[in-house]
Amino acid sequence: MRAETIPLILGSLVALIGLGVIADAWLPERVRFRSERRRRARAERHLGGEASIGIGILCMAAALLGRDTWRYSTVAVMAGTALLIMGAWVNRTYLRERISNRGELRRGGPKPDQPEGKRRIR
Repeated sequence: MRAETIPLILGSLVALIGLGVIADAWLPERVRFRSERRRRARAERHLGGEASIGIGILCMAAALLGRDTWRYSTVAVMAGTALLIMGAWVNRTYLRERISNRGELRRGGPKPDQPEGKRRIR
């Protein structure tokens, strides 16, 4: 395997990831559950922002596939970066909930009527 084929393979993999993100944004969502079991409503994805992330990933893949010989690789990287940042900004509440919001555990936290030291363990 020659060293010149590594960016082509990586670019193809990145392009497949970008196409998957775009397909996830544009295809209708299937409901996996019948009723909401959470106490608080889930944050909704912004489909345009998700498509923007996918297009940004495709721009990065184009820059990888173009290697050093393509004239517009710098423009593709700049456009891809802008689209990735814009898509992440639009989906910031969804991403924040997915990354950091674990919710209060039902059995681990103290209840308001019980003191801090007396927890019921099952």
